[in-house]
Amino acid sequence: MTPRLNLDALARLPAAVRRPDYDFLNLRTGIVHLGIGAFHRAHQALITEDAVIFGGGSWGILGVSLLHATVPDALAGQAQLYTVETLGDAPRYRVVATIRGSLTATTQGAQVLRAIGSSHTHILTLTITEKGYCLGTDGELNFEHPEIVHDLNPLSEPHSAIGWLAAGLAARFSTHRRPITVISCDNLQANGAKLRRAVTAFFARTRPQMLGWLRDHVTFPGTVVDCIVPATTDSTRARVESALGVRDLACVQREPYSQWVIENHFAGPRPAWDQAGAQIVEDVSDYIHLKLHVLNTCHSALAYLGLPRGYVFVREAIADAELAQFLDELVAAEIAPALAPLPVLDYWRTVRARFANPRIDHRLSQIAEDGSQKLTERIYPLMIANAQTAAPINGLARIVRGWLQLMRADVDTELDDAIMLPPSIRSNSTLQAAIAAAAV
Repeated sequence: MTPRLNLDALARLPAAVRRPDYDFLNLRTGIVHLGIGAFHRAHQALITEDAVIFGGGSWGILGVSLLHATVPDALAGQAQLYTVETLGDAPRYRVVATIRGSLTATTQGAQVLRAIGSSHTHILTLTITEKGYCLGTDGELNFEHPEIVHDLNPLSEPHSAIGWLAAGLAARFSTHRRPITVISCDNLQANGAKLRRAVTAFFARTRPQMLGWLRDHVTFPGTVVDCIVPATTDSTRARVESALGVRDLACVQREPYSQWVIENHFAGPRPAWDQAGAQIVEDVSDYIHLKLHVLNTCHSALAYLGLPRGYVFVREAIADAELAQFLDELVAAEIAPALAPLPVLDYWRTVRARFANPRIDHRLSQIAEDGSQKLTERIYPLMIANAQTAAPINGLARIVRGWLQLMRADVDTELDDAIMLPPSIRSNSTLQAAIAAAAV
């Protein structure tokens, strides 16, 4: 059997494979990350490694899986090393070492809390998907969410990411009370502000004595993250094994394009991310509007309209002339007016080319997951804005209708469409009529 990727294997890797050429074994943990999935490993962890190479500092990452041990176990068997496969004109391979430890919260909770509470930890980052924030339709923490209900019991070990974050901050408060920066890296509009409000609301009910410290010593910068990271498959692992000559059970794949925009609102030190391709800016709002309402909206459109046509991957759906034309018209007629004066059409041309990358097998089913949360962020704000100015909404309504019909097919029952829509849409007769009339 082919040997696993490990420290001994690094010296034997082919010359074309980039390997960590810095003293990563002595890298101290400075960042704790909740949600150690493929996206983080292909994006923020790689940028952080470049920041260490260019700017120095002890910015090793401790990755935490909130539920499953699959990724931590895979990384533990490889000295925390893993491969990033970048699929451009020709595949490129790089072994990344900036993750220096990985834990599973359900079985190693005490270690997770000690890491967040450590005085050496300056930054906590999250990639937990939209639903992981346990927010209601109003964008605020949903105190009726089962995980939040559970976590409000001070004797219970947390279940939710908000619960783990709150417990870790409480551990920090009880020891040294040093500042920390908490960075959401998920596709939520105003993600930093929403996370701050959620944590503040949780503390108001559980630890009101911490609210002053939270306000003055914990910051929640807003961010935009963008890199297409398809789920790792057996084909991915086979290509990596062929290229490296070793097995890698934690490898990830990604496109060449990468963007990380971070609001300049840090409570303490940070890696030299700006020397590694990240953008540190005063206001991320324009960047997030383009990402959410152009790229993510068009991704959702391809998922909900492409799956019924039998397509599996984004590249297949964008190659459909009718769907491509629909997106071009959607962007020009319905998205650009709502986002004026942002450079929507120029941005869309770049996104369209990325969608067509023939090497990226980005599954439509992966994008289609958690539609109720995603559409709330991506599409409903556009529909509401256009309805207020009498701009078109037919294309956006078609996407929503596609989601509703796909959900109906999945559960094989007759659902009341209105039940699946948020109050802001159910109460608007114009939007309801458009969704009802939309052709899919």
